[in-house]
Parts: sequence; C-alpha cells; structure tokens
Amino acid sequence: MIFTQEHEELRRTVANFVDKEINPNVREWEDAGRFPTHELFKKMGDLGLLGITKPEEFGGMGLDYSYGMVMAEEMGRVHCGGVPLSVGVQTDMATPALARFGSDELRKQYLAPAIAGDMVASIAVSEPQAGSDVAGVKTTAVKDGDDYVINGTKMWITNAPTADWFCLLANTSDGKPHFNKSMIIVPKDAGGITIDKPLKKLGMHSSETAQVFLDNVRVPQRNLVGQEGMGFMMQMMQFQEERLFAAANSLKGMERVIDETIAYARDRQVFGMSLIDNQAVHFRLAELQSEVESLRALTYRACEMYINGKDVLQLASMAKLKVGRLTREVADSCLQYWGGNGFMWDNPAGQLYRDGRLGSIGGGADEIMLGIICKTMGTLPRKKKD
Repeated sequence: MIFTQEHEELRRTVANFVDKEINPNVREWEDAGRFPTHELFKKMGDLGLLGITKPEEFGGMGLDYSYGMVMAEEMGRVHCGGVPLSVGVQTDMATPALARFGSDELRKQYLAPAIAGDMVASIAVSEPQAGSDVAGVKTTAVKDGDDYVINGTKMWITNAPTADWFCLLANTSDGKPHFNKSMIIVPKDAGGITIDKPLKKLGMHSSETAQVFLDNVRVPQRNLVGQEGMGFMMQMMQFQEERLFAAANSLKGMERVIDETIAYARDRQVFGMSLIDNQAVHFRLAELQSEVESLRALTYRACEMYINGKDVLQLASMAKLKVGRLTREVADSCLQYWGGNGFMWDNPAGQLYRDGRLGSIGGGADEIMLGIICKTMGTLPRKKKD
C-alpha cells in the first residue's frame, strides 16, 4: 500500500480531530454511557469525514477505500472503542449499500444528510435469535398498496437511541432465505417504532445500543435499496467494509496500549529492577508489536485488493478473525504487566480488554469467519449424497 500526500493530509486531519474533539471528553462520555452523537457527527460532517468514500453528488469526497481505511486507522487513536464504533456504523455499515445501490431520491433524502452529519444512521440486521446467522432474520416487510408494513424485532442495534433512520433487513417474500430478503431505509419517526432503553454492555459504554421493536411500521416501497430479494447479498457486501474497518480501527489502539505498558513497565520496580528488564516481558511485548504489524500488513493488502476490484472475502474474513483474537491477546498480556493497576477501571489495557471483546462477535463471529475462510480454501466437509 503506497500512501500519497493526500492520504497523509487526511491522516493529520483525523488525528487532530480525535486529539481536540474526542479524547478530552472520552472519560466523561464513558461514565455517562453516551456521547453527543449529533453534535460530534455534525463536526465530522463539516470536515468531510463521514463521506470520504461516498459519491460527490451527495456530498461525499468520492475517494477510494484506501482513504476510508486511513480514517478508520486514525480513529483508533480514540481512547475508547465506543465512539469509533458509532462512527463506523455511520460510514461503513449503514451507508455503503445505500450509496451503491440506492435510488437518487433515496440517497438525496438519507445518504446526503448522513454524510453532512445532519442525520445519524444505524444498521438494523441482528435479531434476538439471529446474530451472525443473517439468513435467519424473521422481521417481515409485507406490501400494502404503495407501502411496506414491517413487523419484527431488532437486537443489539448500535446508535439506535439517537438514529434518525435505519438500514433494515427484512423478509419480503417466503422464498429461500438467501433470496427473500430486502434492504429498506426506515426513518425512526415512522409510526410503530419503539426503542428500548440502552443495553448495559461489558464494554463500548459510550456507544448506545438498544433493542428496536417494529409494530406495523409503514414506509413507502420507494425506500427499498436496490432490488427486492437482494438484501442478503447487499448485506454481505457491506460486511466487507465493516470487517476492513474493524481491522484498521484496532491498530492504533493496540499500539497505544503496548506503548503505555512499555512506559509503565520501565518505571515499575520489582525485586530491585525495572519490570521491562525481564526478558519474558520485553520479549512478549516484541511479539505483540510484531503481531500488530502483521495485521496491519494483512489489512493493507486486503484494502489494496478491494480498491482494485478484487474479491477480498477471504482476506477481509482473515483480518476480522485476527483482529478479534489479537485484541484480546494484547489487552490480556499488557494488563498482566500493570499488576493491580491493570484491574482498575480507567486503565488503558482494561479499557481495551472490555471494548475489544466485541471484535470476535460483532460483524460476524470468529466461527463464521473460520467457516468463510474454509469455504474459500475448499476445505469444508462435503455434503453426503443420499
């Protein structure tokens, strides 16, 4: 991956925004269990940071995904996982399919305000009994006149309490599970939508997550994204950007924890010597940094293939698998070297320990990633013939 001056200018812009507008407020937002989403997104929209890869005619920059990856990586400088997660939902989870397949009318009404930071978007796919099993969603959208009437429940929906609209996946026919689903833009002010109270999570505290109930919600059929019955396919495509975002977004956060652990271990005296002087400690930290660099190389390669129109299903799945596991490894190993201080709530390793655990669940669990990788390798068990 070769970065241009434009890439580096974007990197500096995002880094400065994080340092000035986000990190000074992180502890307050984490304690409150929320951050001022509309206010922060508007500031980001004014800088063009919410539409880097989106079409220029709707307010975006029209740049390739390498610029989106730079944005994701620098957002990893945020001292928590919740704020970048909410931003990633806006840029890489709820809007890619709309930007690519939505009608001009739909993109003008919903994509343009999301890019400008005037609207907050949310992706409504998961359900109480269908997380990684996207084909198993039960929410229905039935035609009635010129409308869809939607009924169902969505679970673990990030940005739900503050969202202005949802990119929702629902069954629009009784056909086969992979071909009966459609993607529909649902404004939150449509009648029949109830947002439950924010869920109490292990981590990602500053990012609000809630269950969404849809009871005879009526939206125009023109809110359909792309073609009816192609929702599952479009969601699989959105997953590629989500997984690349997750991998890129983790890099700076893991490096920060490693660096702060090195500084602490250098100052911490145990048995008459600095903790860092123990070979077991500095060797382990060297291993962890090497693993982070390996993930960076994998992520960059996947991004390069993606912007060149290549199939990145395997590499994006590998990066997603690796980031979930490596984040846990870095957090756990570094926390150990902080001793009792590592068990304190405000410790950076402890923060990564809590927030990073979602990496092996959200956007496709590790087991799903392994299944995809095996499929692309041709190693899945063959079905028995009758």
